[in-house]
This record gives sequence, structure tokens and C-alpha cells, in this order.
Amino acid sequence: KTQDIVITTALIPGRPAPVLITKEMVEAMKPGSVIADLAVERGGNCPLSQPGKTIEYHGVTIMGVLNPAARLPGNASMLYAKNLQNFLELVISTEGEPAVDWNDEIIRGTLIAKDGEILHPMLKQAKAS
Repeated sequence: KTQDIVITTALIPGRPAPVLITKEMVEAMKPGSVIADLAVERGGNCPLSQPGKTIEYHGVTIMGVLNPAARLPGNASMLYAKNLQNFLELVISTEGEPAVDWNDEIIRGTLIAKDGEILHPMLKQAKAS
């Protein structure tokens, strides 16, 4: 409630965006505060966000920013590279050896198959159909 500007970007592969800012939190913010919800395409980190729209709720401006990466291609490339680096750090040790924590939520969300078994829920469902 003490923040003037909040930018949310939280996404989990294959799932709706997690709610990080509730309606009650927005109501507690000062008038004139701004929320930029960059996860709005997957449901948003604030349930009040509306895709592609800027609204005002209790004096708080809530921006449902669609496809922000397309607005800044140079920054998008750097962001993508940083995301790849962060992912690789999850699966490769500092010595350059494979080091996968199969229980890590991000690893499980991106894992397609292991030991000949399809593990990704969407692909499992497609295979069963």
C-alpha cells in the first residue's frame, strides 16, 4: 500500500498468472498510484487488470499492457537472453556439468519427457486423445 508504482511480470509456464496484488491491496493504495500488469495476457497478477486497457479503480491506475516485448524489441532480446541464462543456471552447475533439480517448479513446468515418459500435462492429454 505504500508503493506509488508497481510493475508485475510473474508467470508460471503452462498456468494462469499468479495473483500478486488483490483487490483489497489496490483499495489500500494511495490515489494516483499506478500498476502496470505485464502478465495480463495470462490472467494478470492483479484480478482488476483488463487486457489492453488502462482503467482507474479507487484512484489507482491499472494498465493491462499487452505484448510489452513487441514494443521494445531491443530490450525484449536482452530480456529473452537473460531468461535463457537464468534457466540454464537451473540446469547446469558452475562447473558446466548437468545439475537438474527435477522437483524445481520451473523445471517441471518446462519438462516434456524424462526416461521415455511424457510428463508435460498438455502433451500427456494430447497423446491420450
